[in-house]
Amino acid sequence: MTDVGIVLAKLTTLREHVDRMERRRPTTAEAFGADVDRQDALALSLLVALQEAADIALHMASDEGWGVASSYADSFDLLARRRVIEPDLARRLVGIASLRNRVAHGYGSVDFGRIWRETPDGILALRQYAAVIAAYVGAPDQRR
Repeated sequence: MTDVGIVLAKLTTLREHVDRMERRRPTTAEAFGADVDRQDALALSLLVALQEAADIALHMASDEGWGVASSYADSFDLLARRRVIEPDLARRLVGIASLRNRVAHGYGSVDFGRIWRETPDGILALRQYAAVIAAYVGAPDQRR
């Protein structure tokens, strides 16, 4: 059975970093492109938020005996196969996972234009994921 305390702690961190992503993304690509500190900050919050989302999926899969995911993308697909999240949400999370991987493993080649463009959908997907997971474990939705 899934350890709700662990999931709730990870949801708290996920939500905090999604809020930071939203605050750190300026309204124009030009402003974002001109501010390397903001680029770094947004990339870090994206990395942490997605890491927490994947950790939740991996933790739930392990606790429930659903198997071991081979990647972050597979962890979201696994939750979709188990009908914890919708397949469309899993697909959107897989897209954000690819951005996270670029930040984590190829920072020198990060496409900050892509991060700027894909952050709004990533924020929505991560918020939706947090709400679905909270409901799944029986916790109240704590969206702001």
